[in-house]
Amino acid sequence: MLKYIYIPVIMLLGLLASCTGNFEELNTDPNRPKEITPGVMLGQLQYQIVNSTVNASRNFTHELMQVDAPRASAGGGGLHRYIVNPGAGVWNNFYTYLTDIQDIYVISEQLNEPNYKAIALVYKSWTYSILTDLYGDVPYSQATKALEGNFKPTFDKQKDIYIQILKDLETANGLFDETKALTYGGDMLYNANALSGAKNPGILKWKKFCNSLRLRLLLRISKREGEVNVKEQITSILADPANNPVFTSNADEAIFRYPGTFPFFNPFYNARQVDWRDGNYYTKFFMDKMNAVNDPRRAVWSTQVKSGTENAYQGIESGYPTTLEYAVGNNSSYSDALKTLPQLGVMMTFAEVEFIKAELALKGFITGSSPKYHYENGIMASMTQWGVSAPAGFLAQPGIIYNATATSEKQLEQIMLQKYYAYFFVDYQSWFEKRRTGYPVLPRGTGIPAENNFPYRVPYPTYLQSLNPEALAGAVASMGGDNSDIKVWWDK
Repeated sequence: MLKYIYIPVIMLLGLLASCTGNFEELNTDPNRPKEITPGVMLGQLQYQIVNSTVNASRNFTHELMQVDAPRASAGGGGLHRYIVNPGAGVWNNFYTYLTDIQDIYVISEQLNEPNYKAIALVYKSWTYSILTDLYGDVPYSQATKALEGNFKPTFDKQKDIYIQILKDLETANGLFDETKALTYGGDMLYNANALSGAKNPGILKWKKFCNSLRLRLLLRISKREGEVNVKEQITSILADPANNPVFTSNADEAIFRYPGTFPFFNPFYNARQVDWRDGNYYTKFFMDKMNAVNDPRRAVWSTQVKSGTENAYQGIESGYPTTLEYAVGNNSSYSDALKTLPQLGVMMTFAEVEFIKAELALKGFITGSSPKYHYENGIMASMTQWGVSAPAGFLAQPGIIYNATATSEKQLEQIMLQKYYAYFFVDYQSWFEKRRTGYPVLPRGTGIPAENNFPYRVPYPTYLQSLNPEALAGAVASMGGDNSDIKVWWDK
């Protein structure tokens, strides 16, 4: 009888053994990575960090630089009246992402993956360049050392940050290897995840972004020639395009193209009409200059409104008196098409590189062509970027035609105005360049108090006064104050 009792027990034990034998295999998610690799982190970083800058351009730069203005601001505040709140930038987000960038760099070094290391250095350089141009001196050398117990990093001087950024970009340029694919994939910017024949076209584009960014930043600090060997570095890049390639077509530009699939949507995808275009309108300054030359980018960027019996692109004043309030729907605002536009994730464009070369050629650098050529190429590159074609004779009409016989200053003003339009949705760059050159010349609204000066920086976040007071005090003393009137190192 006992043997019949044990038979079911033995069968049950065997069944349990067979169930647990492959338990780990059955309970493993095949879509969940088993280890952290650079590829696992890269795509999410690329998406999140560009969302921060796209939002910054829409919510900060466009109002400050008279691309748009709020339809009402009775409280007397607002960026269009040159009131900049402390920390009104990407401080919090960027320092979070810089931790991820550092992790990618460290893991890539451990795995002996130079292409990922180079990508991390490009992102680090791009991110810190924006931070330091916003605030001036910022935490840099100790900024991502919380795991080592450093929760109160010192603030590095902007000059030292720039010198290291430029070194890092030069290092990245040397690390990029076009003969190798990204082992762990993950690149959503240039899709450098696989070879095409014996070469990786995505890595070449990364290299071009790296050197284009070097040109941007060297031009930014051009007043500091002597403290930094700016001319020497610019000349070395321009003289050796084989080893220091920059953008040469729209196909090269650093634009995160939103796939429009979960979770990688354009950040304005679900924006309500009241938030997207009923609260802000394009300014007269921005729109009237486009109207005067029949700029085809208006159709992509703007809504039309009725003006008499005609549809028109129409703007409002910026810096208007606090008693003024514009009616809803009577002026042009952001096109709804922009909310789903894949190419809104702009980091750096071919058009910008051409305008950089136009200015460099004007200053005597050998760029391979004339200021006029680069100026016209920059305009046409921006048209291509936004998917429009310039009308016949566009470049030859008043308001656009390049005046090579004008003074150097007038030629620079002309270059910078078109660069301003090419900076549409490019983080804070039009503001940085306005601070550097003084262009474009913006009208001053009658509602801007006389004591309000055009801002030169963003004051530090106020919470630093309690979280890192000693380092903050040192930075404020070094900068000469902590208000928006203080000029950063490259601007002095």
